[in-house]
Amino acid sequence: MARGKTPSKKRPPSVGAVNQRQIPWGMIAAIVVIVVLAAAFIGYPLIQRGQNAQWTPSDENRDPSLAIPGIVSQEYQGGQHVLGFQQVAYTKSPPFGGAHDGFWAACNGVVYPEPVRTENLVHSLEHGAVWITYNPDQVSGEALQSLRDRIEGQPYSVMSPYPGLDSPISLQAWGHQLKLESADDERIDQFIRSLRVNRFTHPEVGASCDATGPQGFDQDNPPPFQPAPPADAVDRQTVFPENEGANAGAQPDQGMPTPGQ
Repeated sequence: MARGKTPSKKRPPSVGAVNQRQIPWGMIAAIVVIVVLAAAFIGYPLIQRGQNAQWTPSDENRDPSLAIPGIVSQEYQGGQHVLGFQQVAYTKSPPFGGAHDGFWAACNGVVYPEPVRTENLVHSLEHGAVWITYNPDQVSGEALQSLRDRIEGQPYSVMSPYPGLDSPISLQAWGHQLKLESADDERIDQFIRSLRVNRFTHPEVGASCDATGPQGFDQDNPPPFQPAPPADAVDRQTVFPENEGANAGAQPDQGMPTPGQ
């Protein structure tokens, strides 16, 4: 009887080898990446929406800007006008309310390369515009472009250099001001979102920001900037106090069509 070979016993795989084959690390890593990306894709817009809501005016939160660190606010009476040859002895620099020219400065995304007459720009604030000013000796290059990007082509937005400004950047809306050091400051966007055409904070809701033309305010040839005269220069002929226009009481805007026209 022929002898057959004794069959060799198979060695069972080690526990470590079995575990390595059973754990799909690559798939787990892929799932983790997908979950992280999905969370970022869904979560970031939700976070942004929540942050935007914080600075969006509503019946429950009429003036979100009051929560911005460094904001200055003051009550001003609207409708106080002066004529083109008259000035206002503003107490704030730049001013953010008070008497102003009967013609507003064009303010639908206009970036003026040269300083513009203050009395016209204050009227733009009364219409709900945000006015960004900057010290031309301190802001240039990328910082200036960053400010320009926030204003250019945007409704109810205007920007101009302001000689002698005591900070690099200053933001104005009717009754509100915020002075800043950097064009990267997140408070710039908070200010704009809170106050641009905020119906609760400016007097002339729905008023235009379009140019009124050469007979009123010529956007292509605006009246030049003049420093505000001191309070002791007030004579109520050529210089008026901040809270008083050329005639007693409110006056209608010059250059605005009357109802029915």
